[in-house]
Amino acid sequence: MPAAKANNVQIEYETFGNPRHPALLLIAGNGAQLLFWETAFCNALAERDLFVIRFDNRDAGLSTKFDHAGVPDIMAAIQSAMAGDAINAPYSLDDMADDSVAVLDALGIKQAHICGASMGGMIAQVVAYRHPERTLSLTSIMSNTGNPQIAQANPEAIQAVVAPPPAERNANIEHNMAVWKKIWSAGFPFEEARARAFLENSYDRAYCPGGAVRQNLALLARGDRREALAQIKAPTLVIHGSADPLIPLAAGQETADVIPNAKFVVVEGMGHDLPTGAWPQIIAEIVRHTARQSAR
Repeated sequence: MPAAKANNVQIEYETFGNPRHPALLLIAGNGAQLLFWETAFCNALAERDLFVIRFDNRDAGLSTKFDHAGVPDIMAAIQSAMAGDAINAPYSLDDMADDSVAVLDALGIKQAHICGASMGGMIAQVVAYRHPERTLSLTSIMSNTGNPQIAQANPEAIQAVVAPPPAERNANIEHNMAVWKKIWSAGFPFEEARARAFLENSYDRAYCPGGAVRQNLALLARGDRREALAQIKAPTLVIHGSADPLIPLAAGQETADVIPNAKFVVVEGMGHDLPTGAWPQIIAEIVRHTARQSAR
C-alpha cells in the first residue's frame, strides 16, 4: 500500500478508478480506518468517473501512531471543553487536515473534491477553509460545527461510544457490535453480517484504541469552528441522517446554515452510519455535486 510522508508522519492510502478523472478524497471519522469507506462504495463512485482516494488518518489503521502520548482522560477533556478551558492535545485538527492534503501531494493532485463523515467531515471542513486552493468542493456528512450550544447527542449513544473497549479480539468485536446498534439507522434494518465483518477486518488490520481517544482530543481542542466555516468559498454539500443519535440533525442543519450557499440533504431514517440502503441516495448526491463543480 502506498504512503504519503509529510508533517513527520506516514499516511497510508489507496485509490480507485482512473487518475485522469476528478479526484475525490474520502476522510474517515473518529478511530475509523480507511475501511470505513467500503470497497463497494468506493467502486460505485469510481464507476461514475471519479478518482477515489481513501486513507488512514494519523493514529488509525496503518498510519503513524502516537502511542507515546498516552491515552488521555476523555471525560475530563469533555468537562474542560464544556467549561471553556484550554485542552492540550498531541496534535490538532489542523494537523489532520494537513495530512489529508499531503495525500494529494503524494499523488500529484493539485485540487480535489473533499468529502468526510463524522469527525472526517470536520477534518474536511478544515481542509476547505485552511486549503481553499486545493478544494474543488466540500461534502460534509453527519458532522457539525463544533458549537457547544447546539443539540447534544443522546446520552446512551455518547456513553456507548466513549466506553473503553476490551482488548481481547472477540470481546472487542462484541463490544463494538453493541455500539453500532446504539448509533445505527432506525429507518434501516441492522446489517449484522456486514457490521461483524467490518469490525473483524478492522481489528485484524490494526488495533489502536488509544488513537481514537487522541483524535477525539484534537477535535475537542479545536472547539467551535463556526467563524472559520463562514469563510468557506468551496461549493458545499451537507448530508445528515434524520435519526442520528450521536450528532443530531440540528447540527447538520447548522453546518449548512453557517457555510455560505451550502446545500442540505436529509437522509430519512439514517443514524450515525452509512447503511447500504442509503448508499444510492448518498452516492447520487455526491456525484451530482462533484460533477457540477468539475464541469466549471
